[in-house]
Amino acid sequence: MHTSAPPPTQHRLAGAVRRQFVEGLASGLAGLDKALLEFLATLMSQTGTQRQTQERRDAWMEYQAHRAAWVQALGSAWRVEALAAPAAAPTTRRGLPADTGFELLSDDVVENKILASRIALTVMEQVSTAFDALRLRLRALEGRELPDSDMLRPEALSLALVEQWVQAGLQRADLQRVVDPLQRELAALVQGLYQAGNDFLAAQGVAPQQDLRVRVSHAAVPPSRSGQDSLASQALAQSQEAVSTARGPAPAHLSQMGMVAAPGLTPLARARQRALSVMGQLRRLLTEPSMGYDMMHAAPASAALAHALAVHRVQAETYYSTVGTLVEDYSPAAVVQLAGTVRERSAQLKKAAATDSEKAIIEVVALMFQSILSEDRIPSAVRVWFARLQVPVLRVALAEPEFFSNLNHPARQLIDRMGACVLGFDATSIGGSALEAEIRRVVQVIEQYPETGRRVFQLVHNEFEKFLAKFLTEKQATSRLASVAQQVEQRETLAVQYTIELRTMLKDMPVRDEIREFLFKTWTEVLALSAVRDGAQHADTLAFKRTAADLVWAASAKPHRSDRAQVIQSLPGLLQRLRQGLALIGMVGAAQDAQIKVLTDTLAEAFVAKTASIPPEHIEAMARRLEHLEDFIDDAAALGDFPLDADHIEMMLGIDASSIHVLADTGAPVDEAMVQWAQALPLGTWFTLDHTGASAQVQYAWHSQRRQLHLFAAPDGSTYLIQLRRLGAYLQAGLLVAQEEEGLTVRATRDALAKIDANPERLLG
Repeated sequence: MHTSAPPPTQHRLAGAVRRQFVEGLASGLAGLDKALLEFLATLMSQTGTQRQTQERRDAWMEYQAHRAAWVQALGSAWRVEALAAPAAAPTTRRGLPADTGFELLSDDVVENKILASRIALTVMEQVSTAFDALRLRLRALEGRELPDSDMLRPEALSLALVEQWVQAGLQRADLQRVVDPLQRELAALVQGLYQAGNDFLAAQGVAPQQDLRVRVSHAAVPPSRSGQDSLASQALAQSQEAVSTARGPAPAHLSQMGMVAAPGLTPLARARQRALSVMGQLRRLLTEPSMGYDMMHAAPASAALAHALAVHRVQAETYYSTVGTLVEDYSPAAVVQLAGTVRERSAQLKKAAATDSEKAIIEVVALMFQSILSEDRIPSAVRVWFARLQVPVLRVALAEPEFFSNLNHPARQLIDRMGACVLGFDATSIGGSALEAEIRRVVQVIEQYPETGRRVFQLVHNEFEKFLAKFLTEKQATSRLASVAQQVEQRETLAVQYTIELRTMLKDMPVRDEIREFLFKTWTEVLALSAVRDGAQHADTLAFKRTAADLVWAASAKPHRSDRAQVIQSLPGLLQRLRQGLALIGMVGAAQDAQIKVLTDTLAEAFVAKTASIPPEHIEAMARRLEHLEDFIDDAAALGDFPLDADHIEMMLGIDASSIHVLADTGAPVDEAMVQWAQALPLGTWFTLDHTGASAQVQYAWHSQRRQLHLFAAPDGSTYLIQLRRLGAYLQAGLLVAQEEEGLTVRATRDALAKIDANPERLLG
């Protein structure tokens, strides 16, 4: 069917919107540049390994050198492409006309597309409502959809951003390093520009053109194809198509699990992409023109529905005990009966609804909880209480549209966290447990909370996290191991900090290399362990600190007879304290004798040395600073990898450690994205661990203060203490696999969409 060209006035309006948009983008580059510069400067000062610190500094210096060129080039590219897009021929991919066929894409082009798609996906999550309104208005003006290469689309402007970054001489890896603040700033910028475009066109009398082709039955896709609906998956599929149709095989790193995957993209990130796709489908379903649902500002619930919800809150306890399903009955039959009564209550609420959007929301929430209650891996004792969350969640969903688009909404987070923690328990172990009692308390608090909204969910979510940290280590053996592991990290942290301070103090002193090496590598371990065990101001710790100063003085040149006599007089006591400190860190026998011999030989050489001596006042100043060293050290001192000695930990425990597995860092290469993922694992999550050929179901139970040590507990009492980089290596190699990559509410949402797709009439019926 032939579509006539839009009248000149309409064309000028569309052009004015594009010019306004691109000029706003260019003007906002200064703020974007400032945000990235500040982020890199902050990142450079954060704790990390020596390699991380150097990489962060290099990234900061590179950005300083090339930022001006990038900003200028990106502004120009945005202007050129924004003005060229409307007149361009239809394209299948940016820069590839539809009639030219496929061509081989280089690795760099594909990598740019992947990274740009990830940026666009996150931006679109924040701006979708304003963008969709502007897209529909422009379609009303131009009589067509926005081309894929149109600079108004987040994926097009993100691709230009990535391409200009690389062309300006900056590293793509550094762009991935700053992607979080970049996405936030870019989303905030384009959100304002989209809204300005909507306001401008609304003032000209241009209304959004309803998409009559879209129907409820098309809002969801089968679960197996859910990932294809995201912006990232579309771009990745296009890149893969172009590569696969060209001559020669695709690079190995472009194929993983049947699709192109971004380098360093963790399973967690892939799961998030799939989750965002599901949320996008749900958002489109609820914003159908027939629904009239505003994803930004929810209308107050109709009077009848508001009354029904209020009555339910007041009578919740009575309702769930009078329908024949007592909360004390945790049998599977009780769950089935309760699911039926909850469904009946949803039907009653739906009858009280006055608008199609209210009916749709009630149905979606009901189907989500139907999915949760059918999850037989969740013990019946917990599903009984999950069922009672349906109406409180419905209250939130009606009042806060964000519930349907934000994966981090407190209501979703709470259900996901509780679900993740109980999926590994059987019914006999959780019934009557402290975890079941806490879930019961959480649900009852939510039910009786008078306000509708996120506040109560955020409150109890925080409380549940605190409970979880305590509950997971309540067993005596696990608690003891966690305590010892924390001491190990504290000792290593102090050792690093003491070493830094000692290097500073001895920087300008004429101290022999043998003494420096002993103090930096061995005696700092003594000071750190003594401080952790007994306290920084304990008599033994203070004595060890004084020993460091005495050793420096004793090993310096002694040109005067009185100084040599003083050394001879104090030497037995000094050697005794040195042996005492070495014994504290486990250096005994021949190893201790060898170390003492090195020190005594160095002291003997000092008697005849002709070098400059160290003034006594310098030694006293050093001793005073050492005594109160904790007042001067920087708590942000970098703590890198440190040796984790299994035998030493077992000795410190003083218990049978046959069921304790200590997995120390082996130096195996590991992607930094995997290390960051390891640092972000949520407590309580269940994993399958493959260790030395044996598979075990384990729950993430504890991490140390600086997250260098991580503890996993198995139901049979076995525990696994894993060092950070080793944990990242296990995640990278697939030896530690989360039993659930996506949250309970995401899976429930996908199931609800599948049911609506199969039976669209139920949504409003």
